[in-house]
Amino acid sequence: MSLDLANYEQKARTAVRGFWSTRRAAQEKQAASGKLDQGERAGVTAGKNMDGFLSLMIDVIRANGLAHAQIHQKRAVLTLPGYFRPTKLWDVLVTYKGTLVAAIELKSQVGPSFGNNFNNRAEEALGTATDFWTAYREGAFGRQPRPFAGWLMLVEDAPESRSAVNDRSPHFPLMAGFKGASYLQRYDLLCQRLVKEGLYSSAAVLATPRSAAKTGQCADLSPMTGLRGFVAALAGHVAAEAARLDAAPP
Repeated sequence: MSLDLANYEQKARTAVRGFWSTRRAAQEKQAASGKLDQGERAGVTAGKNMDGFLSLMIDVIRANGLAHAQIHQKRAVLTLPGYFRPTKLWDVLVTYKGTLVAAIELKSQVGPSFGNNFNNRAEEALGTATDFWTAYREGAFGRQPRPFAGWLMLVEDAPESRSAVNDRSPHFPLMAGFKGASYLQRYDLLCQRLVKEGLYSSAAVLATPRSAAKTGQCADLSPMTGLRGFVAALAGHVAAEAARLDAAPP
């Protein structure tokens, strides 16, 4: 059976338009209330800006053999047990017949503070993955094959995110790839290495300008971290788990 990528390109454009319009609505609401927005935080904390990508993930899961899976979206049922902490809240969880099929994080970042936010996102991604796989190793999710762990990042495409960044490392040189790299290039490298080190099944980063509020424009940074690869990896895992679980005795 071939994989169904659920018309992901068109749905991604819709998701990007929704991302920017939701941010704008949150900022207008805050401005009307008379509260000062620090660093455009209103759009980040609105909680709905990645809903279009959530819908895309759900469509991919439904289209590849798990139409009857439990796809958890509400905050009350999005936690998994951890190893270094009691629980971790995810953005999407998929379970079927008592098996954890997938856990996905959907993140975003816009300017102007790309530096601090990149470091925070990187540390969060590393900590989440380390806790998740250690909990899995220790049987927190029961006896089952490795679930799909996904990390998808949407970043504003702006001069500040594309400009070369100079870092100071007075004692030892920077690791290969980071010297003079922009923040978008750093996200690309981060995603590549998260997958290379087995911390995520797939990781993607997309760049989108503010003008995409009308066009839905977004771009991959490399084939290794593109949206198609992410969607295909999720679809493949879901199809394999659907075949395995439906063939298993009750």
